[in-house]
Amino acid sequence: MVDFNQETMAFWSDKITPFPGNGTLKCGKNMLVIDKPLVMGILNLTPDSFYDGGHFTNADSWISQTEKMISEGASIIDLGAVSTRPGAEYVSEEEEISRLLPVIDLLTKRYSEMVFSVDTFRSRVAKLSADAGAGLINDISGGSMDTELLKTVGEAGLPYILTHIQGTPSTMQLDPQYSDVTTEVCHFFTQKLAESSQAGIRDVILDPGFGFGKTIEHNYQLLNGLSTFKQFGCPVLVGLSRKSMIYKLLKITPDEALSATSALHILGIINGADILRVHDVKEAVQVINLAGMFGKK
Repeated sequence: MVDFNQETMAFWSDKITPFPGNGTLKCGKNMLVIDKPLVMGILNLTPDSFYDGGHFTNADSWISQTEKMISEGASIIDLGAVSTRPGAEYVSEEEEISRLLPVIDLLTKRYSEMVFSVDTFRSRVAKLSADAGAGLINDISGGSMDTELLKTVGEAGLPYILTHIQGTPSTMQLDPQYSDVTTEVCHFFTQKLAESSQAGIRDVILDPGFGFGKTIEHNYQLLNGLSTFKQFGCPVLVGLSRKSMIYKLLKITPDEALSATSALHILGIINGADILRVHDVKEAVQVINLAGMFGKK
């Protein structure tokens, strides 16, 4: 385990509200119990996401994919209307809202007992999503791309997925640099947990941000040191599904990366992951069941 700067942790310790530790998050009108690793299924509403962009463009496809993921064992469905792949094109706030809000409205009414998260870095989108029934806000920017976001999430009373990123989606993979990536992500979480607490956010899920401003080597260093982040007392989410850290290393395509994704999911669970964010729910649930045979979680 990486021993990150204890002096920095001590500085922030009185400003951090730790995760309560009982494994239960209030997600709007629903409760999410994390007593074993859970699966977050991805529903991309974008034309240009790296793996499934343009697949889900109408109500029938939204419903069928949601029903598929629920039947396969997803505990959370993550809705994203802006691609955050490296070099992704800019999407206006109004375009994001027009893509996202009809889907939230439809799905939260149809599946009222399901927890839906919204993948956004914009405070206005977060507020409208919360008002429409979203139960989680999943922010890839760690509050760095909209200074009002943390306050908005706190006022909405929703749990917050805090992701580490270096740069922005358009710049993050140009030349990411770290002296020690796990230590620096710990410093980032230390500061951002304090800011989240001050903004009134009670429950935080930590995402080290695989692929968000990291080289392939950085990503595997983070996966190896994942248990370090358990010191914060928050659930840990990993988003490894079909990413370039897999397919570029193996010289395959994202379409061919399912089995390798499952292998990394096993390692993630062994190292302390509480939530797997995935494109393939059935296979991720199978991984969790297998990992449980080793006495993990």
